[in-house]
Amino acid sequence: MNRDLDILVDEIERRALKGARCVVGVAGPPGAGKSTLADRLHEALSTRGRRSAVLPMDGFHLDNAILEQRGQLARKGAPETFDVRGLSAVLRAVREGGEVFVPVFDRSRELAICAARCIAPDVDIIIAEGNYLLLAQGNWAGIADNFDLTVMVAPPIEELERRLIERWRFYGLSPEAITAKVVGNDLPNGRLVIEQSQKADFVLEGF
Repeated sequence: MNRDLDILVDEIERRALKGARCVVGVAGPPGAGKSTLADRLHEALSTRGRRSAVLPMDGFHLDNAILEQRGQLARKGAPETFDVRGLSAVLRAVREGGEVFVPVFDRSRELAICAARCIAPDVDIIIAEGNYLLLAQGNWAGIADNFDLTVMVAPPIEELERRLIERWRFYGLSPEAITAKVVGNDLPNGRLVIEQSQKADFVLEGF
């Protein structure tokens, strides 16, 4: 996997030579390892003296109060439960350069924190990561246009299920609640990502 990482970092650096900000999109199902990959890319680029930042899509979750009003709380994490317009606007701002503040999702409290991360003006590589960044449906279809390079992280569905169960167990959910989340929401979302996303420049089985 280190070899795959090195190849990917080399390609990001090559595309970042244009002078403008290079925006990388890392997509994949829930539990695929997108955040891990994004963090490792950031670390690898830092060791090469490059200024990069991670922009998580999860910061654009709609608030639970809104989802409850719409009857969508049980489907939190599905494509329709995100502020796609807000994400698109931030990605455009990032491409334009300068200082940009972005929201970050606190999974332990299940809420997004506004302006919780600052992308400094001298950062020239942005690594956006999230489930639906390459989704070719509805309002999501235009999001991929913001990226100079795209990556899909897609482990086998059995591995995804194992990781998702472990994730929710870590957060203290009961076995019944874990089954409801994984079978009723996470895995259907994951299959949607795998089946309905645009082709990526790089495809990895997991991270």
